[in-house]
Formats: sequence, structure tokens, C-alpha cells
Amino acid sequence: MTGATVDAHVHVIVPGLGAEVTWDDEGQAVVLDGGRPIRSALREFVDLERILEEQDRAGVDRIVVCPWVNLLGRETSRQNDALAAHVGPRVSALGTVDLEHPDELVELMRDGRLRGVEIPASPGGAFLGDERFADFWAAAEETGAFVFVHPSTRGFALSVLDEHYLWNTVGNPVETTVTAAHMVAAGVLDEHPDLRVLLAHGGGALPALRGRLAHEQTIHPPGRAVRAAIRRFHVDTVVHDADVLRGLVDFFGAERVLLGSDYPFDMGDERPAEIVRALRLPAEQETAILSGNALRLLGQEIPA
Repeated sequence: MTGATVDAHVHVIVPGLGAEVTWDDEGQAVVLDGGRPIRSALREFVDLERILEEQDRAGVDRIVVCPWVNLLGRETSRQNDALAAHVGPRVSALGTVDLEHPDELVELMRDGRLRGVEIPASPGGAFLGDERFADFWAAAEETGAFVFVHPSTRGFALSVLDEHYLWNTVGNPVETTVTAAHMVAAGVLDEHPDLRVLLAHGGGALPALRGRLAHEQTIHPPGRAVRAAIRRFHVDTVVHDADVLRGLVDFFGAERVLLGSDYPFDMGDERPAEIVRALRLPAEQETAILSGNALRLLGQEIPA
């Protein structure tokens, strides 16, 4: 698979969990969740064969599927079985668990069909450095689980975010920023340095705030090494700007950046490999971002 691409940020819907997908007269997907229409999905969301056809057109060889974030935590056992049924030569999958029952994660990893989990950035309104999730993070490190942190799309009760699509363009990455900063400040990355955590949307504004976060630790205890902690995260490439992406590579290192598209949503990247190739990185770094890093986090063989 030399030159292969692995998209680590692809959403699917498992039918029958309260979300239904229809298509309008213009061929656009309409997702109904509790009667509320979600019109941000533009492409196939359910049928795996059609999803893979979309990936062919996008120039993607392999995908890591995970639940639509609104379905995280719903009927976890049944949803995980359905996600595991997708696994094949071109598909790996992340499941969903109750973060306050880490035994679910241990069992999921012991089962071996799924390679980790997707979790919301603000589960139940809490953020991920909260003490209630301490056992989850311990289990995630012990099992080597790939943990993908994704914003919930409604992480803040700010009415202005309902205007101008700001809930998506600003709210989503800011929610990820807050929860990642919370993890850093709470010492999660210090206590569990071997965690395999991927932040959606390039980590939001976290890289840009590293100086402020680090300065705060010079004036308040315990004086954590903030930059080192932030660099323990992995981030995806869904930033829509080559200069921003280059900054992520420079700060995190190419070994911490994973190709992602946020398929099938309108704020996703339809041809995600192009922005990576536009950077003209050394071949080893480009290959790491396009496929090697994802395969490593999934615990799968990296082609020679």
C-alpha cells in the first residue's frame, strides 16, 4: 500500500438508534434526529458500499469509521456490533462506550473487532479533565485504545452560535479546545503519557493558545509543562488551510498529524490528501500523515 491514504475521520449512522436519513429533491441528505432536521450531511451516511464508492472518488484507500457524534452512548453494545460488521480490508472502526463505565472500554478492546472509541468533547456537559473520567483515561492508556475526541456540535449555550453557522465553524473547534485544555490543566496527559488521543479539526484553537496556557502555569501551581503535554495529542488535517496545517506539522511533528475528512459533512474536506500533498513535505513525513500514523494508532501493520 505504498502511497496509500487512510482517512481517520469518517462518520456513519447505524440505523434504528433514533436517527433517520432521507434525501430531499435536490439529492441532499436530511438527517432527522428526534424530529430535528440536520442538513449538514452531504453524502451517503449509512450504506457502506456507497460510502466506499465516495472514498474512491476522493482518492482515499482506507477509512476509519466512527459514529455520528449525536449517537455516541446510545445502545452501545448494539451500535458497536453494527460498527464491527463494517470492518474489512478497507475499513477499521471505532466504537462508543459509557465513559463512566471503563469496563466497557476494556471489554471492547479485549473483543478486538474495534480499535478504540470516539467520545464527545463535553459528555453530559462535563469536560474531559473531570475527575469522573479518571478511570476511563487509565483504562484507555492500559488497553492502548485509540480515542477520538469529537465536539458534540452543541457544546455551548450561546445564542450567537445559532447565527451565521457559527455553531459549526467556531463552536465545534472551540469545544474541542476547551476540553483538550481542561485535560492538560487537570494533568491527564501527565498522568497518562502513553494515551493515544486524536483531536478533531486540527485540535481547534489549542495550538494557538499554547503560549497562554503555558504562561498560566508559571503563575499558578502546579506549574505543568504545558507544551509537552499538548504535543502528546494527535490532531487531524481538517483545517482547510495549508498554512494552518503546516503549523500543526511544525508544532506537533508529522508523526502526530492524521489525515481526516469529516465525511460526510459540509464542513469536511472532500479530497483530504490534496492539502497534505500541497505542503510538499519530505516523503517520510507525508506518508506518515497520509497513512502511517493512523495505522500505528490502530495497532495495524505499516507497509514497508
